[in-house]
Amino acid sequence: MKYKGIIFDLDGTLADTLDDIAGSMNRVLHLHGYPERPVTDYKLLVGRGLENLVRQSLPDEVRDNKLIANCIAQMMADYNDHCLDKTHLYHGIRELIDELISMKVVMAVLSNKTEPLTIKIVNRLLSDVPFRKIMGAGSSFPKKPDPESALFISDYMAIPTEKLIYMGDSDVDMLTAKNAGMVAVGVSWGFRTPEELLENGADFIIDRPQLVKNIIQGS
Repeated sequence: MKYKGIIFDLDGTLADTLDDIAGSMNRVLHLHGYPERPVTDYKLLVGRGLENLVRQSLPDEVRDNKLIANCIAQMMADYNDHCLDKTHLYHGIRELIDELISMKVVMAVLSNKTEPLTIKIVNRLLSDVPFRKIMGAGSSFPKKPDPESALFISDYMAIPTEKLIYMGDSDVDMLTAKNAGMVAVGVSWGFRTPEELLENGADFIIDRPQLVKNIIQGS
């Protein structure tokens, strides 16, 4: 095989989490008397961490640090209770992962979602998958697109970066891959457009999960 391992983004790549994220944030907005946002707005707000999502969801004129901190805490509490209400794997992901297991491809997950929530969702949707590492945002590493967490996973897997694929659905993911020296595979079924992925360095764009096998095999 041309590549030995693959690191997956979570939101918009492995799982469609949009409805649950939007639901939690909209409940927080409603609590404070602010307008709720259409679910589709959250496609552009997901991917850079919870603080950014909360900040950008609030009306411009009320974005002070105290309110943002309060809303982050409320969003975290609500989302922890509701993060699996509607969240589900994208079509073909389960089949892809089963095939990668049979191919002995080493797998990991790296998200800008907080680490406890990342682990919770992955363990619920893919509880039997032997991911070498599941990582989310925390205090140890800067958020993507900073490459530190991706490089840590490369070291942890004992696979050089040039033998790793990073697969995601956003500009942040493509930049993470490029910054870490990994192959950037963008997916068209996620929250952002193929044009955005290409503009930010995607080496490949795939429209079905199974197509990443061809890239891994170098065919």
